[in-house]
Amino acid sequence: MSNLERQASLTVCGGRGFVVAEPVRELLSPRHVRLGESTEVRRLLPNLGRRMVGAWVFVDHYGPDDIADEPGMQVPPHPHMGLQTVSWLHEGEVLHRDSTGSLQTIRPRELGLMTSGRAISHSEESPRPHARFLHGAQLWVALPDTHRHVEPHFQHHADLPRVTGPGLTATVLLGSLDGATSPGTTYTPLVGADLALTAGTETRLPLDPDFEYAVLSMSGEADVDGVPVLPGSMLYLGCGRTDLPLRAASDAGLMLLGGEPFAEEIVMWWNFVGRTDEEIRQAREDWMTSDRFGEVKGYDGGRLAAPEMPPTQLKARGRVR
Repeated sequence: MSNLERQASLTVCGGRGFVVAEPVRELLSPRHVRLGESTEVRRLLPNLGRRMVGAWVFVDHYGPDDIADEPGMQVPPHPHMGLQTVSWLHEGEVLHRDSTGSLQTIRPRELGLMTSGRAISHSEESPRPHARFLHGAQLWVALPDTHRHVEPHFQHHADLPRVTGPGLTATVLLGSLDGATSPGTTYTPLVGADLALTAGTETRLPLDPDFEYAVLSMSGEADVDGVPVLPGSMLYLGCGRTDLPLRAASDAGLMLLGGEPFAEEIVMWWNFVGRTDEEIRQAREDWMTSDRFGEVKGYDGGRLAAPEMPPTQLKARGRVR
């Protein structure tokens, strides 16, 4: 999914200097952003208080939206570089097209993983016809310097490993959790998992103490380490945890995001992740004037124009503000 804001801001983040080295409970509130005519998202990362969790650098939660009489998601072709996009649904379908020639319908609890590498473009739309409800999350993972110029590619995995326990089913999107490893390609140590809890469940989830973690609430009523986390909000947990207490007052859906703290400082603007202001400006120019990002074939409509760059460079501010 694209960042469709017309006044995109330049963000420098990353580096280990602001990693919380011990367990914390930092509740992050979302910012509401319109995507197209019928989709509004709750943006949790980047956040005014925190910009990254491991290599996870962007988190949007949307829905559940009733789109029975609406076009649903309609995101025109747009570019990416230096990151991976992770598409994750609880309800509905998203049709993905990209400039490598990929064409794939992504359905609930199937992994759509696009590695932009040096340059890619893609579109996302609700199929015609489509299901009544649309509910999911769109996430980005920053690529480390050693891999950020890889060839662009797309992966779709409909069958993902699961970890089960009394009242808990954890589907592993990326990385490893409790011995289960996703087939999705990763370039830094990280984990992403979808947690389905039944009403009345009390359990503890094993964690890696070297990772920092956050939990996004998708639905229902759940407490994470004793903190109520409402749908559309995210609890940052810091590092140093060996397990995580979870309790569900109703059936609930959560997403666990974690990873080794990202050591590099990065610059993120619009749909690009780079290392310098000059690199980002060149990417914007290339999207507007060249064929660097390729062509998305089959989408019914024009591609998305990039917003104007800010007149001044942004100075490094670290992982938090």
